[in-house]
Amino acid sequence: MPELANKDACDLLDADHVAVKHLFVEYARLAMVTPDATADREPLARRICADLTVHAQVEEEIFYPALREVIDEPDLLDHATEEHQQAKGLVARIEGLPQAGPEMDELVTRLVQVVEHHVKEERTKIFSKARSAPALDLFALAGALMARQQELEASTPSSPRRRGSRAS
Repeated sequence: MPELANKDACDLLDADHVAVKHLFVEYARLAMVTPDATADREPLARRICADLTVHAQVEEEIFYPALREVIDEPDLLDHATEEHQQAKGLVARIEGLPQAGPEMDELVTRLVQVVEHHVKEERTKIFSKARSAPALDLFALAGALMARQQELEASTPSSPRRRGSRAS
C-alpha cells in the first residue's frame, strides 16, 4: 500500500482514481494485444469491479455525507451519486458475465467512460469544494475512509486488495 499517512480525504480518494485508471489501461492493453486470450482479462475486470464497488461505498457512506454537512451543494452531490449508480449498473452487468469476451470488453469500455467523467467532475468540483470548507477536517476524514475501506476489503474474501495491492 502506498504511503497515505500524510494524505487528506481527497488525496486518498484520488489515489484510488489513479490506481483504477492503471487497471483500465492494463485491461485495454490486454484486449488489444491478445483479444482472443480472455483468461487474463476476466480477473482484471472483476478486480476493477471490486475496487470500484468499495470506492463508491466509502464515498457514499462517509465522504459525501460529510460534505453535505458543510457545503450547500446538494445537486452536485446528488449528481455524483447518480454517476455512481451508472457505474454500479455496469459493474453488475460485468460481474454477471460468465467470462471475458467482446461483451465484457464493451461494458468495461463504457465503465471507463463513466468513471473518467465522474473523476473529472470530482477533481474539479467536489474536491475543490471540500478543500475550501473550513469546517471539514479532511485528514480525520481520510482516516475514517481508510478504516472503512480496509473493513470492506477484509469482508470480501475474493478481494484483490486483501492480497496486498491497492487500487480503485
